[in-house]
Amino acid sequence: MNKKLGRALNGDFWVVFILLFLFTVVTAIMGHYLISLAELIITGVSFAIYIIYRTYRKRELYTFVQKYTDAYAGTTGAKAPFPTALIRLFDGGIVYADDAFVKITGLQDRLKTRLISEALPAFNSDWLTAGKHEAPYDVTLQGRRYRIHGSMIRGDDPNTTYLGLIYLADLTELYQVRDEYIRSRPVVSIILVDNYDELTRNMTEAAISAMNAKINDAILKWAEDYHGLLRRLEKNRFLLITEKRDLKQAVENKFSLLEQIHEITSPAGVAASISFGLGVDAATFEEGYEFAALAIEMALSRGGDQAVVKDRLNFHFYGGRTKETEHRSKVRSRVTANSLMELIGQSSEVFVMGHKNADLDAVGAAVGIVCLCRKKGKSAYIVIDQDNNVSQELIGQIRQVPEYKGVFISAQEALLRCDNRSTLVVVDTNRPDQVESKALLETISRVCVVDHHRRAADYITPVVVNLHEPYASSASELVTEILQYAVERDDVLPEEAKALMAGIFLDTKSFNVRTGERTFEAAAYLRQLGADTVEAKKLLQNDFHDTMEKYQIIKSARLYGQEIAISALNNATSRTLAAAAADELLNISGISASFVLYPDGDRVIISARSIGKANVQVILEPLGGGGNSATAGAQIPDSTVKEVLDRLLESINQYFES
Repeated sequence: MNKKLGRALNGDFWVVFILLFLFTVVTAIMGHYLISLAELIITGVSFAIYIIYRTYRKRELYTFVQKYTDAYAGTTGAKAPFPTALIRLFDGGIVYADDAFVKITGLQDRLKTRLISEALPAFNSDWLTAGKHEAPYDVTLQGRRYRIHGSMIRGDDPNTTYLGLIYLADLTELYQVRDEYIRSRPVVSIILVDNYDELTRNMTEAAISAMNAKINDAILKWAEDYHGLLRRLEKNRFLLITEKRDLKQAVENKFSLLEQIHEITSPAGVAASISFGLGVDAATFEEGYEFAALAIEMALSRGGDQAVVKDRLNFHFYGGRTKETEHRSKVRSRVTANSLMELIGQSSEVFVMGHKNADLDAVGAAVGIVCLCRKKGKSAYIVIDQDNNVSQELIGQIRQVPEYKGVFISAQEALLRCDNRSTLVVVDTNRPDQVESKALLETISRVCVVDHHRRAADYITPVVVNLHEPYASSASELVTEILQYAVERDDVLPEEAKALMAGIFLDTKSFNVRTGERTFEAAAYLRQLGADTVEAKKLLQNDFHDTMEKYQIIKSARLYGQEIAISALNNATSRTLAAAAADELLNISGISASFVLYPDGDRVIISARSIGKANVQVILEPLGGGGNSATAGAQIPDSTVKEVLDRLLESINQYFES
């Protein structure tokens, strides 16, 4: 049958008959009437034979296609008839198409060679040649959606043309039901007025009621556009249940309530701020609420004033561009101090580590945790790469203290020492990819986190004790607050107080940025413990060579827009110098944000700073970065400085356009 089919695939002979007829006419014109008559008879007989053969070929093709249609339908469970076509795989030519296929594709019902691309412009036969029976895409014809099925036909003769037999299954109604199901999936949202206590502070009951009415009206008016169910759960918490179709509208409107709510202010001039936590793609309402709760927790840990969507796989962030305003409670620090001290008391030993290439804040916070362990009589170790860090001088000074003999160890030593009762305290980072030793993080089950950076989607989990305050200036400030509730003043060594002070100095740029009343309270407490601010300041000094190199980085900076300075280096430099240069660029009049890029092996590192409206953490997040609104960084592997610069400019443009 396949050999017969190969013969049946010969092209049309219309051109041959036209030429024969022209020869007959020419012969007659030349006066050879008998020869012309003979030629005409031969041409007529040949044409009749061709018509008979053509009819036979169509019948043979129809039988062949019907045979394979029945066979294929039997294997797939599909029921014929389907719109069917037989195509040549090597050039996409249509050998045969039934009436249904011709009707829905608009092709003429004739055997003239046509290409499948004329009927189905997006058709690609790679899936057929790969031996698959279903196309990875759908087609839309005359307003209806079709799924393409098919199979490849291999002939017994090696020279036989390879064919593809395709069927169009009309799944329009099925797709409509599926799409409506997806669009109508429930979205559970938690709306939280995240600075409610600050808004209503020192207000009378009547004023609080009036404030509540304004907030309720604003949220209710916004929710009316989404046809959902809105209920107030607590004084500052609302539950909104909508459908997924409404989520798309909210995203397109950029969760306009985030900006509208700022128009509500307290008598003290504090603008209201809300956060959204949305749970989508959940199997049940209960799971949807759990997703929403995780999302609202993520929003608050990133500073609030934003919307976070949690699905089964990831978090998606919207808004969150404003500077964090301090609305912390000392109660949480006190509770964390008690929980942490209790956990330390139950541990065989405690390991403390910060982020890679540890800075003064990471070392200072780690030293504070060691002080807590000494108070409980437990052995504590600071896990650090003693060659690759930017705190060599501070570490050298602390090592001179007898209490710190053998405290600084490598990650390999920590892995050998730890057991099932060990506790790990991670300071100054909340991302598993940035810790000093990811292997140690995965080995120890009891993990605590003390961090001030805005939480990223890939945060450390699970944790036993979590003190995450994005409003704090530094991890050293958070540890200092814990010390106030957990130890006596005589328990803290002057060198430990100096290390904590140096950490605060570093992250606040000598108390110039990201400072609140709690920052100065922590600094005053450390000063009482013997911290020398002059000595702490000296730890931030650069030598003459580094200072000259810093100003070379500044010299290479270029303006982007009106207020952004970008320095893209082609040569490697130290992280300390890059950060110092980014800080120094902000001292230039008119510069509100700065970025320093430099290569480091097969990766590119970005150091970013801001003192204006630009939130550098949000700008660097699409590049895999993190930090907070004023200080952020990123490490982009397997990229060049030029490639990263292009991505950075794209992210900056998107930030200011959206």
